[in-house]
Amino acid sequence: MSNIFSQLNKGYSSPAKEDLPQLITKIRDFLTDKRYFIVIDDIWKVETWDVIKCAFPTTGSGSIIITTTRINVVAQSCRSSFIGHIYNMRPLNMVHSRQLFYGRLFDSEEKCPLDLKEISSQILEKCAGLPLAIIAIAGLLADKASKKDKWEQVKDSIGRALRNASVDVMVNIISLSYLDLPRHLKTCLLYLSIFPEDHTINKENLIRRWIAEGFIHKQEGYTLHESGEMCFNELINRSLIQSAELDKTFGHEVKSCRVHDTVHDFIVSRAVEENFVTIIGVPGVNPDPRIKVRRLSMQNDGEIPAGLVISSARSLHVFGRNAKIPSLSESRLLRVLDYENCSQLEDDHLAGIGNLLHLKYLRFKNADALRKLPEQVARAPHLEIDILYHKKIMEIPATIRQVKWLASTDINSKVLYEATAMQGLQVLRGLNVFAQSTEFLVGLGQLKKLRVLDTIFWTFHMMEKIEEADSLLGDVKFAKIVSSIAELSKAGLESLVIQALLTVGRIFECEYWFPESDTPYSLRELVIASVLVRVPTWMARLVNLEKLRIGIDRIGEEDLEILGGLPFLRHLWIQAWWHKSVKTRHLSLRLPSRERWRPIPTVPPLLFPTP
Repeated sequence: MSNIFSQLNKGYSSPAKEDLPQLITKIRDFLTDKRYFIVIDDIWKVETWDVIKCAFPTTGSGSIIITTTRINVVAQSCRSSFIGHIYNMRPLNMVHSRQLFYGRLFDSEEKCPLDLKEISSQILEKCAGLPLAIIAIAGLLADKASKKDKWEQVKDSIGRALRNASVDVMVNIISLSYLDLPRHLKTCLLYLSIFPEDHTINKENLIRRWIAEGFIHKQEGYTLHESGEMCFNELINRSLIQSAELDKTFGHEVKSCRVHDTVHDFIVSRAVEENFVTIIGVPGVNPDPRIKVRRLSMQNDGEIPAGLVISSARSLHVFGRNAKIPSLSESRLLRVLDYENCSQLEDDHLAGIGNLLHLKYLRFKNADALRKLPEQVARAPHLEIDILYHKKIMEIPATIRQVKWLASTDINSKVLYEATAMQGLQVLRGLNVFAQSTEFLVGLGQLKKLRVLDTIFWTFHMMEKIEEADSLLGDVKFAKIVSSIAELSKAGLESLVIQALLTVGRIFECEYWFPESDTPYSLRELVIASVLVRVPTWMARLVNLEKLRIGIDRIGEEDLEILGGLPFLRHLWIQAWWHKSVKTRHLSLRLPSRERWRPIPTVPPLLFPTP
């Protein structure tokens, strides 16, 4: 605060010690009755802003305060203090990137040698419009302005192993952000070094790995997974990771992230230096056979070198189809085992997995050559298993009850029939109802721990029959799956997605979807990807529903009365289908807890067609 006052009042001389409240009073008195324009740069904590803001009087004379921060929660606090606005800095476009780059090196683009123009564009593409990266790389190239071979070396080094002393400025800035992190977030960030460069990192998978490694500690009032999600969001807010994919079903929740090349390089450098991770298969990163391997990441065409002992490894991560799968017999202390896009993974590679008694998380993604999970997997007492996007037959013995997550675009009946014995299953995605046996659909209702269910209510032959709704209503499989969904919703199912053809919307009119029950339905999220004739009356029984997304042919007052009667509904997305020539009129929708609803400024008011 003394620094702020000294810049405002040039005659102020800061004493060795000064009482903070007194200093705040001095600044307020100095600014009172003045019109001021003040910029506060690089605020890191809300607590800091809570002190600084007290020094600025709200004079109402058109004064302006601009704050900058890398942390979203700080920006929100600054905005709310003076009813302000948040401007999110966007990456520079290529025109502005060139202006900054060439201006730092040659004063202007016109002065850049022609033979450096093409490689300059390649370097700028890698900088991704980040001013920090552009400035740092320009500084690195300053003494190589006319040496194309040196520029090539710099271009190739970006995002791989920038540990040269000449880039200390950029590394120091990233290091500053890293050192400001709490200890547990430092560990979570370093863990991203296991992923290949430019890899899209799924949020759910990352959090589950963190938990299995023991990095996440349960915070009071939150589950372990929610605590992990808070860590993920904190890294997003600090701009150390970038959102890669958004789930637009309800809002814009981040589904996956990426790490910028320069930040990734810093993380890898730090993780290798601290022996946090051992990386195999990345050019320029060579494991030291003398080190104790803690976490092993195998990428590209990586193969464990002779002499490297991996018996102490706590986690093994294999990426891609070219990496050589190591034997599990050498790593009995593994807690995390993850195979991603490993089409070369076969049943023999899992020999000895029954001896991994410490294993907590096992994941297969696109491992189509795997035919059967070994029964010995059942020996691990605290294991969770995720199987994602398996396109061929995989047998899962009934003795294996640790599978938590099954997801596929085409899970066949053999996999799913065995899955009914897995009472620990929590997430099931890509369930094609009419490709399953009746027995499976009945057994599905017994998976009492299932929390997320994503279903498909159509087959390819249905697409040719416009009258399929009537035949579905009489189908025994349809009756069984609807009954099982109701049972699951009483037992704790929280999220349900139903994908159906647009022509069969009438199947949702039948009353046995969610019949009257003394046990309230637990469903919190419902997505129906079809066109309903009207809002079904049974929807009024979903008293815990918070989020709803539906398509509807036309909507009336009765439909809105049903929706308005849902006590906890806070997010409603209606896709209305009607002919363009139909005149529209406003309909009112009275919703509970109205103070929690906020309009989206860029979206026009809802208009509904006249019935």
